Amino acid sequence: MAELGTIRRTGAGVRTAEIDEGLRSHMNKVYSTMSVGMLITALAAWAISGLAVTTDPSITGMQIGADKYLTGLGATLYASPLKWVVMFAPLLFVFGFSAGINKMSAATAQTVFYAFAAVMGISISSIFLVFTGASIVQTFLVTAIAFASLSLYGYTTKKDLSGLGTFLIMGVIGLIVASVINIFLASSALAFAVSVIGVLIFAGLTAYDTQNIKNTYLQMAHSGDQEWLGKSAIMGALSLYLDFINMFMFLLQFLGNRE
Repeated sequence: MAELGTIRRTGAGVRTAEIDEGLRSHMNKVYSTMSVGMLITALAAWAISGLAVTTDPSITGMQIGADKYLTGLGATLYASPLKWVVMFAPLLFVFGFSAGINKMSAATAQTVFYAFAAVMGISISSIFLVFTGASIVQTFLVTAIAFASLSLYGYTTKKDLSGLGTFLIMGVIGLIVASVINIFLASSALAFAVSVIGVLIFAGLTAYDTQNIKNTYLQMAHSGDQEWLGKSAIMGALSLYLDFINMFMFLLQFLGNRE
């Protein structure tokens, strides 16, 4: 009986070690995919903003700063009706991606995620025209530190954060509605309130999503379905990517120095 008990304990220990190793690998996949997406977004935003500005006033005549004018591309993206498409394209992309991921392979889903990251870069490229480069870098570093701390908390805490999910998602919907309304109202007070609330909501979502990614893996690790786990890692990367981007954009509204 002692030997049988030892075998059972050893088997359980080996299984636990396998799950822990698998979880670490899964989280590394989530964070690495998210990081590549962030890099693609940054490069796309920087490249498009560079192509959108010129010192030659004869191209469009649309001045945006001292010796800065929009190029034809800049006028199309930021000063034509197409700007609405550029603005809302990432949101539509997310809805389509989430609805169709079950029909994709993990490799296709990863490619689509990277394509989404590029679209997001185009959508937020105007920040390089509005804010100073130094303030963008500074805000990014602040966001990175806050994100890492909150994600670590979500991963390590024993407290169940699942109860926050519905509340935070409803908060996101409220933020989207308020942001759309403020496009037409152009209220600085409402913009400030949205930014502050947005930072708090996406800070909470960072911890919540991290814990949810971890718990989802632990629940499904026994299935051995590597294709499903691969797509789960990509969806986890998408969730954390959106948390980071939104927290960064809201922080930039009141931390960034405008050109």
